[in-house]
Amino acid sequence: MTLTVQEKMRELLEMEDRILQMGGEKAVAKQKEKGKLTARERMERFFDQGTFQETDMFVKHRCTNFGMEEVDVPAEGVITGYGKVDGRWVCAYSQDFTSRAGSLGEMHSKKICKIMDLALKSGVPMVGLNDSGGARIQEGVDALSGYGQIFFRNSNASGVIPQISAIMGPTAGGAVYSPAMTDFVFMVKKSSYMFITGPEVIKSVTGEEVTFEDLGGAMVHNQKSGVAHFACESDEDALDRIRELLSFLPRNNMEDPPVEAPSDDPLREDPELDEIVPDSANQAYDMKRVIASLADNGETFEPHAHYATNMLTCFIRLNGYPVGVIANQPSVYAGCLDIDASDKATRFIRFCDAFNIPLLTLADVPGYLPGTQQEWGGIIRHGAKLLWCYSEATVPKMLLVTRKSYGGSYLAMCSKDLGADMVFAWPSAEIAVMGASGAANVIHRKEIKEAEDPEAKRQEKIKEYEEIFSNPYRAANRGYIDAVIQPRESRRRLIAALDILMSKREARSPKKHGNIPM
Repeated sequence: MTLTVQEKMRELLEMEDRILQMGGEKAVAKQKEKGKLTARERMERFFDQGTFQETDMFVKHRCTNFGMEEVDVPAEGVITGYGKVDGRWVCAYSQDFTSRAGSLGEMHSKKICKIMDLALKSGVPMVGLNDSGGARIQEGVDALSGYGQIFFRNSNASGVIPQISAIMGPTAGGAVYSPAMTDFVFMVKKSSYMFITGPEVIKSVTGEEVTFEDLGGAMVHNQKSGVAHFACESDEDALDRIRELLSFLPRNNMEDPPVEAPSDDPLREDPELDEIVPDSANQAYDMKRVIASLADNGETFEPHAHYATNMLTCFIRLNGYPVGVIANQPSVYAGCLDIDASDKATRFIRFCDAFNIPLLTLADVPGYLPGTQQEWGGIIRHGAKLLWCYSEATVPKMLLVTRKSYGGSYLAMCSKDLGADMVFAWPSAEIAVMGASGAANVIHRKEIKEAEDPEAKRQEKIKEYEEIFSNPYRAANRGYIDAVIQPRESRRRLIAALDILMSKREARSPKKHGNIPM
């Protein structure tokens, strides 16, 4: 019997209604009991109200193994589509744990790949909300192929459009690699985890007992592994913070980042900065206070806040323009560079350079963290990444030296020689091969040893070295510093420098790609 047009319309609405129920009332209730939003609620909250457009709602799997031909998986366990975030288009997918645990099979993957292709073709950011039990075992190699196709697209889109992942439930095995290939990873405390092999496998192989949370929870990956950039309090918090991150980013690598109407006086000065650096070179201060003083309205947005805290990375705005900040933190390990800090800064620098976000470096660094673990762990190779990425970056690069900047770490924090376009220093800056005490011991070793009072002679030579190098003027004499400025005027000087540098054009030698020291 042929259906009328009205009957076909009703049929469509009935089919949509069944799919919108996701995995059913019980499964949805179980999701809610865990304090989690459903896949559809996440999409509705993430996008501007009424803008979400779903794609591929009616896609079904083709598996006939193990009775799967009788199993209906609504929307194939993943919601895909596009919508607006603060008025700008964004593509996204949201895995539905209530539908067959959000397991990934052939058609689940094809839905994700299709929306990723749309994001790349359209030049808009791609956001993945992950909540999945992993590969759909019944589909075998088709499921593995599905992961591979996603990974290929992650690589292809890298540096072209921003890619952001949120872990909002279990993500294990091969499923972890796609988030790890994206630019930023958000995790939700107490309800999300990531690992390659789970606690049971680890126990059977090594005998080690560990919980899901201790193995791959949000704080583990934010503090220890550095895989995740944000630890969020809830699904809602994660979605809100992704929206905030997007406000700093262009839609693609051919655009400039979005500029906001200035809401803070570009000529504002902060007299308190004149007092922030202690008289004692061994005394710490909080570099976050300096960053907040420079930023519009003191507002910062900090990825990797819990990882390698001797290095700070964050987004700020200077007179409405997004800027990526890399800074040593004197209150942690005296701001020394180490393996993790180098990796953290390197990744952030490359992201900003890929998406046309100017870089501001704040240097107060006494050197590299000493020790056998650092040397055996490859600090030479990891430290070289920092030199590489600053040299590689062609966006506007500004450097402000607040205090110590010694030896190779002076170079590693974006010196003039690595392409800094504008270098400022406070009067408290000290730019030298090493600290005065160590330098005096090396240069005047014999003279100190033969003196009647070796300690008095050593202190004399230390003071002599300090008078020559424990200031910014020797470097300024050589042109390595463009201006020595009062701390209070840092904000307006940086804003003026950024303004002149916005028309910067810089080319590199043509090549497929360099071979970064990984």
